[in-house]
Amino acid sequence: MNKNNYAILMAGGVGSRFWPVSTQEFPKQFHDMLGTGETLIQKTFNRLAKIIPQENIFILTNERYNDLVLQQLPQVTSRQLVLEPAMRNTAPCILYASLKIQKENKDAVMIVAPSDHWIEDENAFIENVHQAFEFCAENDALMTLGIQPTFPNTGFGYIEFDKDASVAVKEVNQFREKPDYNTAKEFIARGNFLWNAGIFMWSAESVVKAFKNKQPELYDLFAQGFSVYNSELEEDFILENYPEAENISVDYAIMEKSENVFVLPATFDWNDLGTWGSLYDKLPKDENQNAVVNARTITEDASGNMIRTNKDKIVVVDGIQDYIIVDKDEVLLIFPKTKEQDIKKVLQEVKDNFGENYG
Repeated sequence: MNKNNYAILMAGGVGSRFWPVSTQEFPKQFHDMLGTGETLIQKTFNRLAKIIPQENIFILTNERYNDLVLQQLPQVTSRQLVLEPAMRNTAPCILYASLKIQKENKDAVMIVAPSDHWIEDENAFIENVHQAFEFCAENDALMTLGIQPTFPNTGFGYIEFDKDASVAVKEVNQFREKPDYNTAKEFIARGNFLWNAGIFMWSAESVVKAFKNKQPELYDLFAQGFSVYNSELEEDFILENYPEAENISVDYAIMEKSENVFVLPATFDWNDLGTWGSLYDKLPKDENQNAVVNARTITEDASGNMIRTNKDKIVVVDGIQDYIIVDKDEVLLIFPKTKEQDIKKVLQEVKDNFGENYG
């Protein structure tokens, strides 16, 4: 394996649309959402370890999840943990991790990979990452892996690339915000739009330079700590300075402002596992199109449901179609799949009425 290959595994999110399984204390990346025997973070780490030396995979997460990461990834050392003392979106934490990696290895190239993606063809993923690493090692480039859209999804941003480009790695014309349904249909019909999956690749030198040029205040905030990164003094510096960082995504901070942005259309199947509905899509179904995780079920006149409980719980469902049915400790959620985007709102109501312990 190439010792210059690194990864930033993004594992700091809460995943509130997977409530009640995913909570602030124990978010979705630390759960076996698909019933495979591996949690999402374990599955992502093992996938990355097929192309990147294990010791070069850095876990970027909130400081409150330090112990959870070490429990689930015992092969990881504290050197590999990049802990956020405050929630500040993706740009500050990626810049911080990139500076740490650059100080360790000035020739590093890296992938930024969310911990909650489902990728079926891992060999195709590895092939795409190899290709992107080679491009980033030879060019001053900010890259993303774009996903071939399979339907007019209004929940993702889109990447418009140069339609005339005959090479595999294509120049990005622009990033487009989450569209309405008709606009999404138009994007797909035009043939040069990809879903933005939030998988980024670049050299340490290129990404740090991009922040320096496009986000000078953010860059200055973190660059002043360069001398203490990867030392015992790093933690004190970050505790004092990290909360001062602007709350901004890496897309807004550098990707949409830079001229050297490229995309490689991915050749692997992908799902972002952001909602119960997206999980339902990836799971095997029974003869009535019910997707079941952990439960033992008896169903009558019940179809299209997403059912998840603790191991071996018996669930009897009669006369319910297209519902999310999730049982977790003191909480039972029975909710229409068509309204799954409202689960975050419901979670807030539960917290307001019953206390923060339930979220």
